[in-house]
Amino acid sequence: MTKRFDYFVMFAEMRTGSNFLEANLNEFDGVTCYGEAFNPHFIGYPNRSDLLGISQTGRDADPVALIQRMVEKTDGLPGFRFFNDHDPRILRHCLPDERCAKIILTRNPLDSYVSWKIARATDQWKLTDVKRRRSAKVDFVKSEFERFLAKLQKFQMQLVNGLQVTGQTAFYIAYEDIPDIDVLNGLARFLGVDSRIGKISKSLKRQNPAPLSEKVANYKEMQAALSDWDHFNLNRTPNFEPRRGPAVPAYIAAATAPLIYLPIKSGPVAEVRHWMAALDSIAETELLTGFNQKTLRKWKRQHPGHRSFTVVRHPVRRAYAAFNECILPVGLENYQDIRETLRKIYHLPIPPGAIDKTYDLDSHRRAFLSFLGFLKQNLSDQTSIRIDPAWCSQTQALQGFGQFILPDMVLREENLQQGLAFLADQIGIQAPKIPELPDAGPYPLADVYTPDIEAAARAAYQRDYMMFGYKALM
Repeated sequence: MTKRFDYFVMFAEMRTGSNFLEANLNEFDGVTCYGEAFNPHFIGYPNRSDLLGISQTGRDADPVALIQRMVEKTDGLPGFRFFNDHDPRILRHCLPDERCAKIILTRNPLDSYVSWKIARATDQWKLTDVKRRRSAKVDFVKSEFERFLAKLQKFQMQLVNGLQVTGQTAFYIAYEDIPDIDVLNGLARFLGVDSRIGKISKSLKRQNPAPLSEKVANYKEMQAALSDWDHFNLNRTPNFEPRRGPAVPAYIAAATAPLIYLPIKSGPVAEVRHWMAALDSIAETELLTGFNQKTLRKWKRQHPGHRSFTVVRHPVRRAYAAFNECILPVGLENYQDIRETLRKIYHLPIPPGAIDKTYDLDSHRRAFLSFLGFLKQNLSDQTSIRIDPAWCSQTQALQGFGQFILPDMVLREENLQQGLAFLADQIGIQAPKIPELPDAGPYPLADVYTPDIEAAARAAYQRDYMMFGYKALM
């Protein structure tokens, strides 16, 4: 019979019961767990100098070789425990490996945190004899717990994403499930092991069986600190937008100055292009663009001391620009079909052809307000129309940049002259003035704007208002 897996990894954390689960796994015939084989501070277990004939130095030089040695030298299925601070090269190797069985051990993070503090205070990390139990009361520190929790959650999300993108599954087991014979035998079945056990390992004892109230010195303070904890993330701003790539071909570099602009569509791109051309006294057509990741890396190497930046715009201004530049005009190749669909299916009150004298200020205001209503649905993934870069959230655009390059500065349009002057000063260049360009469209935004428009923009762009702290435009 073909083995289902070549080896296994138990993803866990300190104080989640991983020692106890390892002891029980080792009770199965044909299963061997080699402890924290990739702990950067020891190999397998404290005070060990080697594992299966491989020294800690040898392991650090070639960590995958230790996995191969486990597979070669073990009768049955070998494995090890892995925590978030263990050798990241092993995580990159194991997570996509379908021949590696994944066990994910979890525990209430507050229990783990308190247990971790007690272990630190008593220097007792494992208990085999209850007569030698050491106890201590510890203080709950909210900021410390937040950091502790953030690290755990980040690692768990990394595991989940790694399994999702490779189409794998893991065996999830909670701390409380370890003493359950049926669950442990189910784990053996998952691993493809034929043996079963009839009792739990007695080699380890639970170290801190008392309730939290008896282990935390400032228990009432802890209760108060956690009372406003948003366990279910009720205050989150939902995000249904697709992830965006870094959009490298759209980046704009100065001809001479070591400066590169990461434009967000429907932002003040024309103004910044004009400013960058004036920076080197060239025509805008001489600005550098059309990069790919390779050519951008080359540009960065050739321009030491370079700076990258982007500019964010108030959501009302940006939506107004997107409406006037992409939707209102007739004949735009990339948006003509969207324009017609918005007119016919979403009843956007704009004329089928070019606007004329009958399209007055009130008509334009109603059309823009209707477009904002469409954006709310579109950005919530409730329409058949793509979420276009011209009106996607700026938060999502910045996250896309971060896949390849993080801007040195995120400037705001309302303080753009000041921000660009500061940026130019960093590279030792006198900053030119920014041109004042009129609003796109038949009417200035100041004439169109109403409280209803502000409310509709806020409903559509909740994330940008929250992330960037925008107030009402006027």
